Amino acid sequence: METASGIFPHKVGVGLRHAHYEAALTSAAHIDFVEVHAENFYMEGGASIAVLERARELYDLSLHCTALGLGSAVGVSRRAVAKLAVLVERFDPLLVSDHLCFCWVDIDGRRVHAGDLLPVQRNRASLDVLVDNIDQVQQAIGRPLLLENVSSYVDDPDQQYGEAEFLSRLAERSGCQLLVDINNLLVNAHNLGIEDPVRYALAWLVQLPAAAVRELHLAGYTPTPPGELAVDDHGAPVTAQAWEVYAHALGRLGPVATLVEWDTRLPTWSRLLQEADTARGIVPAATEAA
Repeated sequence: METASGIFPHKVGVGLRHAHYEAALTSAAHIDFVEVHAENFYMEGGASIAVLERARELYDLSLHCTALGLGSAVGVSRRAVAKLAVLVERFDPLLVSDHLCFCWVDIDGRRVHAGDLLPVQRNRASLDVLVDNIDQVQQAIGRPLLLENVSSYVDDPDQQYGEAEFLSRLAERSGCQLLVDINNLLVNAHNLGIEDPVRYALAWLVQLPAAAVRELHLAGYTPTPPGELAVDDHGAPVTAQAWEVYAHALGRLGPVATLVEWDTRLPTWSRLLQEADTARGIVPAATEAA
C-alpha cells in the first residue's frame, strides 16, 4: 500500500477553526483538506462564505454537519437539508458527514434541539428512521453521506445490536459510508471501564465492512483517572493509544482520508500541523483482527 516514493497515499486534513483563519488562509499548508462545520456556512454570502471560498482555493473541503439529527424520529429539517445541498453544489467538497445520533424532538408541536449529539437506540425502529432520513439527505446532495460513531457517557445494555453491527447494517441498507472516530472509541472504552481500550477499539473496527469506511478522525481528550468520566473535548494532542489504533486501522482499511480535530484549548496553527504530519507519517500496521 505504499507508493514508489515510500509515502502512504492517504489524504490528511485538519479542522479549520476561527482562531486559525489568518494562518491557514494566507498560504497553503502541507495538508490535503480542511474540515468545517457546515451549519456555520448556511448563509448565502458575507464574510463567512468568503472564508470558505478562500479555503477552497487552497485545500479540498470536508463539510461536517452537527445538527441534521439523522436519528431523530421527527425527521430532518427540509430547510437545513436544502441549505446543505446548496453548499455541496457550490463548493464540491471531498467529504460530507454527520453523526450517528439524534438531537431533535417534538415538544407540543415544536421542533426542539437537545443541545447535544445523543446516541440512538440501536434497534430496528431506529435503523428504519435513520435509513429514511439519510435517504432524504443523500437524494438532496447527490452523493453518499458519511456517518460517524459518537461518544457516549451512559452504558445502555438494552440494545438489539452492537454499535459496529448497527453501523454495518446502516451502511448496507442506506448506501451511506462510515467515518470512524478513533478518539470516541477510546473515550467510550474508558467510560465503560474497559482495561485494554486499544484491544477494544481494534475488535470494534474489524466488525465494520472495510469498503464502507471512508474517513478516520483523530483527536485527544483531557486525561482522566480511571473511574472518572472522560469527556470527548478535543482539547489535547492525539493520544498514544489513538496513534496505535490508527496504525492498525490503516493496515486494515488502506489509505482512507484522515482528519485531526482540536476544538478546545486550541494550539497554534503550526502545532496542529505537526499532528497532521504525524498522521501522514504513520506506517500501517498489521492487526491480528485483520
